[in-house]
Amino acid sequence: MTQKPKHIYLAGPMQGYPQFNFPRFNAVARALRANGHKVFNPAEKDIDRHGGVDIAKDNKFGSLVQAKDEHKFSLRTALEDDLRFICKEADTIVLLPGWEKSNGAMAEHRTAVALMSEGMEIIYLSEDICVSMEAMGALADAA
Repeated sequence: MTQKPKHIYLAGPMQGYPQFNFPRFNAVARALRANGHKVFNPAEKDIDRHGGVDIAKDNKFGSLVQAKDEHKFSLRTALEDDLRFICKEADTIVLLPGWEKSNGAMAEHRTAVALMSEGMEIIYLSEDICVSMEAMGALADAA
């Protein structure tokens, strides 16, 4: 029996992580898509929202202040887009390690918990699984 593709929202910590944790978000999104799922990756959405400019590229410390100053990043706009996808399209939320230390990811998680009665699935990834997904992506890039 084939599994129906999921509509996944990818959540996790960004602030305080080098490059806002975009490399991990991108690797996990890539691995999930390789399994046929539709993935809303907030890292990609942030880049898209800023005209293709990677707002995390030179942000060594994941500083929200730097992103606001250099790119006019708006956390309100980002959360609006994120929560809209969770409420309207997602049937699954996948949480990266450290999510519980992120105010944004906790809001996304809490929204998903509220939607469990509507069939929302919540998946918590371990550090080991994320490292494996990152390694798979690196192997694919090398091929």
